[in-house]
Amino acid sequence: MAGKKRSAEWKTDKKLNAQVATINIGKKTRGNIGGTKASLILPDSYMNNSGKSVKPLIGSLKAAEKLMVIYDDLDLPFGSAKCLLTIFRWTPRVGSVIKALKTEKFARIRIGTSPTSPTGKLRKPQGEEKVMKHILGKFKPDEMLVLKKLSKKVSAALETFTTSASARR
Repeated sequence: MAGKKRSAEWKTDKKLNAQVATINIGKKTRGNIGGTKASLILPDSYMNNSGKSVKPLIGSLKAAEKLMVIYDDLDLPFGSAKCLLTIFRWTPRVGSVIKALKTEKFARIRIGTSPTSPTGKLRKPQGEEKVMKHILGKFKPDEMLVLKKLSKKVSAALETFTTSASARR
């Protein structure tokens, strides 16, 4: 949603097998047209193959430390997010990226997609067919409102990460 908010112009990149956009993040200042440039990559594959889209863009281990991967996660309740800036461990959802880059040292934002009971207990879909249907299904209008609010928080986290990564150059 960061791309939508910032009027990103998405283009198909056949080499990356992804949709790609460049946006400016951060405050505009006198003499600076638009803050820090960031590339948004939306692979046209499932998450478990997304490393192929990311690899050509990340030329070094140092560059990987400036990467943030945002992905859906059934282990978190719908509408929640968890930002992992310094976790360096393998997780199935980003395994393809880790394998392609040969490092676990990149930031992640996990977006919760699991339904919950009225008491807040996760009710993860069971079985491959139900999981796929849930992950690829359309959001209901009330869910879209939750995601819209969440996208503001995720955009703020992305902006903070990107501008601080730019300062570390």
